[in-house]
Amino acid sequence: MAVISTSCVNGGKEAAESKAPITKPQITIEGGRLTPEGLWAMGRIGAAQSDIETGWLAYTVSYYSVEENRSTTWIRVCNPFNEMSVDDEFVGSEPAWFGASGWLAFIREGKLYLRRDGEEIAVEGAEDIEGFLLSPMRDKIVLIKQVKTIPSTVDKYPDLPLATGHIHEDLMYKHWDEWTETAPQPFVCPLEITYYGEGERIKTAKVGEGVNILEGTAFESPMKPFGGVEQLAWNPDNEELAYTCRKKTGLDYAVSTNSDIYLVRVTGDGLQATGERNITEENKGYDTNPAYSPNGEWIAWLSMERDGYESDENRLMVMNLKTGEKRFISHYLDTNVDEFVWYNDSVLLGTAVIQGTVHVWAMGLEGWCAKLTEGQFDVSIGSVTDHYAYLLKHSMREANEIYVLDVAKALDKIDGYTELTQLTHENDNIYDQIERSTVVPRWQKTTDGKQMLTWIIYPPHFDPNKKYPTILYCEGGPQSPVSQFWSFRWNFMMMSAGDYIIVAPNRRGLPGFGKEWNEEISGDYGGQCMKDYFTAIDEFCKEPYVDKEHLGCVGASFGGYSVYWIAGHHDGRFKAFIAHDGIFNLEMQYLETEEKWFANWDMGGAYWEKDNKIAQRTFENSPHKFVDKWDTPILCIHGEKDYRILANQAMAAFDAAKMRGVPAELLIFPDENHWVLKPQNGILWQREFRGWLDRWLK
Repeated sequence: MAVISTSCVNGGKEAAESKAPITKPQITIEGGRLTPEGLWAMGRIGAAQSDIETGWLAYTVSYYSVEENRSTTWIRVCNPFNEMSVDDEFVGSEPAWFGASGWLAFIREGKLYLRRDGEEIAVEGAEDIEGFLLSPMRDKIVLIKQVKTIPSTVDKYPDLPLATGHIHEDLMYKHWDEWTETAPQPFVCPLEITYYGEGERIKTAKVGEGVNILEGTAFESPMKPFGGVEQLAWNPDNEELAYTCRKKTGLDYAVSTNSDIYLVRVTGDGLQATGERNITEENKGYDTNPAYSPNGEWIAWLSMERDGYESDENRLMVMNLKTGEKRFISHYLDTNVDEFVWYNDSVLLGTAVIQGTVHVWAMGLEGWCAKLTEGQFDVSIGSVTDHYAYLLKHSMREANEIYVLDVAKALDKIDGYTELTQLTHENDNIYDQIERSTVVPRWQKTTDGKQMLTWIIYPPHFDPNKKYPTILYCEGGPQSPVSQFWSFRWNFMMMSAGDYIIVAPNRRGLPGFGKEWNEEISGDYGGQCMKDYFTAIDEFCKEPYVDKEHLGCVGASFGGYSVYWIAGHHDGRFKAFIAHDGIFNLEMQYLETEEKWFANWDMGGAYWEKDNKIAQRTFENSPHKFVDKWDTPILCIHGEKDYRILANQAMAAFDAAKMRGVPAELLIFPDENHWVLKPQNGILWQREFRGWLDRWLK
């Protein structure tokens, strides 16, 4: 199969990086409250990779220019033990330490480079790549490239080079925000490095001809739409590769989540792939993200048990590679493990959401677990050394900053908690100019007698003697946690800066409160989860500072569905609605969405299955069936490149509102997907969002 240029796939994203790089914006914020312009002036910290040999840290930070409508990602190389003194700074992404006295590998404009102390070497033969994975001995490398999987229209009709039609004969013809005519596949190649004399200074670097592990197939590894090199791993002996793959296409792919972990030996001068075996064949759900223990005796991965259920409990599994014994080592948590790394040969570190926050847990092969961080924040793991873990920490009040956790000390402490040390202060220039919101947890009793955690976000300079318009926030997913997340669009500091109180409940169907709570939403979209929303706002409205005559309701994705549904059931509670990328007509959604496994599981089946009580209950709760009760102003927002939920859902909702005589506004982004990623579109989104609320709630 033909390899294609990544610049074609990414729609010119790489070309933008060839312009003058965007540097850190300098901005003055008037009024002491976060503004859309201030939000987009913030640096966005990403990867954090530590070098075991030198102790140095490489991390990424992205800056955006609203005027130029683009961004630049920078890599910084710092000494974390000397106040993060910057040794080097340059444009690039995907940093990985090369393991040769301070050399760093990274990608720029689809090409692989090596760099140390400002000296840069382009790796010959490593172009048009989307990711890479170095082998332990640094003599082999996996390059992720896009491969054409079906003939293009021009291939079929060469005399029509300007024709724009897409021709497909099977499902999964679209995914997330693209027409699926290519697949990412792993090429394992020899890596040849030459040095100057006997020193450590690299002279040349070259990738030789390698082998495509998935040659001749249309399979993906990593898997779309969000998979990266974390879905592949080298074992310590440098000769075995583990990779994640769902070996299905078309209709079979569209209805199944059954991916597996495959092990393959990659050896010899010609790098032949031999002896492939599937170590998760008996499991029918998602199996992803393999990682070998440092001694090579064990392999760990994340696993969901049931086929077709993309929000099943994400379990941390391990297998002894000699005996084949498998263990489910995160069972004590009763929640998803989001990510993990090996700390040593017998201990793994993972993050998990429990009761509205995401923290680091240590899990031993023998079956024990211990919580290592604590507080009102979320963390993700950047990388670990033999002593420390570098974490990306954020909350509803702060964007990502890098912190270090002394793992050895944390494991020795009786209570399991230890302090985190902050290493970066990327956005202090913004925080110093504004008054931040206050976030308070509140437990509420639901209609079925259970306890629900709801985050209350109070505006800056909150005065309990005043009355404030209040907004109910509806989470998407539908099974995405309302943890202490930071969003550059659904930003609670930004929302509350307009003198609004935000009510953000962890309603039924969200992880972090046990398996039963998480699963009570599937097949019951109009049931207990909606009662939980009403509980959240009704209970909070008992506070004297809530302006009960000026309540709003907002949300995206399933949250957008929630808004459309509540608009027909709220009995006059709300005075304004905003739905972004929401589902308005469930029957349309069942056939339009690309991942049919999601629709089958969450809706309970197809709408034409008249004897299927769960499916019929779902479709009876389609928001479009209750438009006759719509009486409240509504703003409908959608991206036309959203192939998860098509933009005609918002258009239909808007049309219905206007035909009903309900005040409505439609905001369509022709060039955005399920998110809003471009700076000027992001500013426009924030202005219309705030303007609509101010118009009807003040």
